Amino acid sequence: MNKPHNIYIHVPFCIKKCNYCAFYSRACPEPDWDSYAAKIIDELKIFGQILGRVPVPTIFFGGGTPSLMPEKIFAKILNEIHANFDITHDAEITLEANPGTLPISKLDEFCNIGMNRLSVGVQSLDDKKLQFLGRIHNAHDATMLLESAINRGIRVSADFIYGLPGDSVSDVIKTCCQINDMGISHCSMYELTIEPNTPFGQMQMDMPTNEVMAEMYMAIGQNLNLPRYEVSNYAAPGNECRHNQNVWDGDAYIGIGEGAAGRIFVNDTWYEQLGGGKLFEKMTNETRAMERIITGMRTMRGVLLDEWVKKIINIEFAKSHSDMLGFNGNRLFATDKGIIVLDDLITKLVK
Repeated sequence: MNKPHNIYIHVPFCIKKCNYCAFYSRACPEPDWDSYAAKIIDELKIFGQILGRVPVPTIFFGGGTPSLMPEKIFAKILNEIHANFDITHDAEITLEANPGTLPISKLDEFCNIGMNRLSVGVQSLDDKKLQFLGRIHNAHDATMLLESAINRGIRVSADFIYGLPGDSVSDVIKTCCQINDMGISHCSMYELTIEPNTPFGQMQMDMPTNEVMAEMYMAIGQNLNLPRYEVSNYAAPGNECRHNQNVWDGDAYIGIGEGAAGRIFVNDTWYEQLGGGKLFEKMTNETRAMERIITGMRTMRGVLLDEWVKKIINIEFAKSHSDMLGFNGNRLFATDKGIIVLDDLITKLVK
């Protein structure tokens, strides 16, 4: 059987750019959705020709703001995936959404078309912080969308940002308690990072120190009723994002859209791939192993120690730093202490 390929569809449009956002997206009040869909469909056909009817276990619509899509565009893209690939019967189909862009009637229609997982960009449950971040919604909008999705039995995830200027550890604990009360089964907790060429990047802001950020991170692990399964991701058992897990583990995925990248497997060869249906670069075994170490070590289950990974990591270093690194069968993982200094740890771990 052909190797399964996950699919990532990039939707670049937003109502407005947020103050912290450095992602590939653009403010576009009235996108030309028909033109967008035509380009996405062309790319899907190209990959269908390259890969054949490979199984597709997950589809992820990321952005931008995919929930801005008209329902008919969402249906047209999913139909084209069906036409070119074999979507598995239990496929995870995720749609990223921002509160204020997904009324209940539209949520129901997306579900009817095939979406079964919703990832909501909440970012904060404090209206003043939402305004500071440049979000278009308020806390009530976010709460209503989350509750509506949960009540419909949809798998729901919510994104939050912490470590804003003036934030304290008690603020993070309060957010964790609010998440616990809502009964969310998956959430992502991202430390605010100031990127150049963003409005925040042009401002002088009094950010929490690294020490306080580390305390906030540890407070999340101690107060959130969801176990951490990746550096920034937390989920009740069985509610992990399958799409991201597959990508972090080094599985194949197709990137569709201007801002998308992928990793595809053709004729026993791995390729890094850019959007537009282009094979970008053939991957060496060493490059692929390094990529798997970087992404796999971010997860609590760690990286699989296959032949090529073993060739480029220092096993003795790992064994001699058992407070930061551990082994679970044929996987190497970072401990809670190691996760805090993961980037530095990986540079020392790789030969």
